[in-house]
Amino acid sequence: MTTTIDTVVIGAGHAGLAVSRLLTEAGRDHVIVDRGRIGESWRTARWDSLRLLSPNWMMRLPHWEYGGPDVAGFLPARRFVRHLELYAESFGAPVVSGATVLELSAAGCGAYRLVTDRGTWRARQVIIATGPGVPRVPAGLREVVTAAAYRNPAQLAPGGVLVIGASASGVQIADELNRAGREVYLSVGRHTRVPRSYRGKDVFWWLERTGRLARTIDEVRDPASARREPSMQLAGRAGELDLVTLQAEGVQLLGRFDGMDGSRARFRPDLAETAASADARMSRLLDALDEYVGDAARERPAALVPPAPRPVVDLHRAGISTVLVATGYRPDYPWLRLPITGPDGQIQQVRGITAAPGVYVVGQRFQHRRDSAFIDGARHDAAYVVQHLLAYRAEPAA
Repeated sequence: MTTTIDTVVIGAGHAGLAVSRLLTEAGRDHVIVDRGRIGESWRTARWDSLRLLSPNWMMRLPHWEYGGPDVAGFLPARRFVRHLELYAESFGAPVVSGATVLELSAAGCGAYRLVTDRGTWRARQVIIATGPGVPRVPAGLREVVTAAAYRNPAQLAPGGVLVIGASASGVQIADELNRAGREVYLSVGRHTRVPRSYRGKDVFWWLERTGRLARTIDEVRDPASARREPSMQLAGRAGELDLVTLQAEGVQLLGRFDGMDGSRARFRPDLAETAASADARMSRLLDALDEYVGDAARERPAALVPPAPRPVVDLHRAGISTVLVATGYRPDYPWLRLPITGPDGQIQQVRGITAAPGVYVVGQRFQHRRDSAFIDGARHDAAYVVQHLLAYRAEPAA
C-alpha cells in the first residue's frame, strides 16, 4: 500500500526533527521515517562515556533549547537522546520508527517514491537528514573495531590497542583506554588542535562570537578542503585533551597509518610535520582572537615534542590485540536512485537544494555554514530548506 503525503523526512536525529518542527509550524503534512528510534545513532553508535563536545547552551533547535541549570556543561549522549525525545513530544513529531529505507526514486509527475520495510510513501518533497554515513576504514585493514562500534574498554580483548585517527573521537577513546590501563598506540593524521578554553571562555564561545561558525562555504578559498576539515581535538569536559597531554600520560604517538604487512603496521614519518602544522593553525586562530579583543597575546599551549619516528610496529610483538579505527565517515546512500551524488558519493547541493526538484538535504558537513553539521547549526539550514520548500511549486502527487 502506498501513502500519498506532501513531504517525507528521512532521519529522526536533531536535523530531521528541526525540519519537522518547522514543517509542523507551517502546517505542512509530513512524516519522518527512521531505521531505528529518535536519535538512533546517539543510542547505538556512540561509546558509553561520550559527552557532547559543544556546551549545553549550544543545543539550540527551532523553538527548543537546553533548559537545565548547567548551561556551560556537556551533556552525556544518553541524556541528549532524552532531549531529542522531549523535543519530538513537544510538537507531536510524526515519526515512523524502525523503517529502513530501501529505495528513493522518481515516481513521475514531480513526485518521489520512498520505499521502506514498513511502507511506501509518494511525496512531492523529500528531505534527507540521515547523518554522516558509515565509518571509513583505511585500506589493508580487516579485523577492526570502529569508533561507532566501540562502547568501553571492557568490550575489547585484553592487550594493547592501536587507535588510528587523532581527531575528536580518536583522542577521546585513546584517553579512556589509557586511563583504563591499556597500552595505547595512537596513529596521528591531519587534525585540528584548539584549546578547550581561552581567556576564560570556552572555544565555542569564541568561535560563535567572532563569526567563525557562521562563515559560509562561499567565503572559503577551497570548499572541498573545508568540508574535509577534521573535527576538533576536544573532549566534553573541562581541561585540555590533545597530543601533548596524551603523550604525557603515556600514550605512544605514531605517524599516519600507511598499511599492513602481515602483523606489521606501517606508519609515515610525518608526525612532527603534522603536529607542527596543527599547532601553527591553532596559533593563527588564537592570534585572531587576541586581535578581536584588542589585547596582547596570552601564553600559548605547549607544542608537541614528537618522539622519534617508528616506521613499523609489529602488532603481535607489541601485544596489540585490537585495532580501533576513528578516521571519520564516508557517505552511504545505497537506496538512492536519483542522480544527485558526486564522484565522492556525497549528495551534491547548494544550501541544501539538490538538482532533483523538491529533494533536499540537511546536516551535511559545512553544508552552507561552518556549523552546519553541529547540533546548534542545523537550525539555520533547516530554516532555509523549509523556506524554499514552502515556496516550491509543483504539480501535486497523483
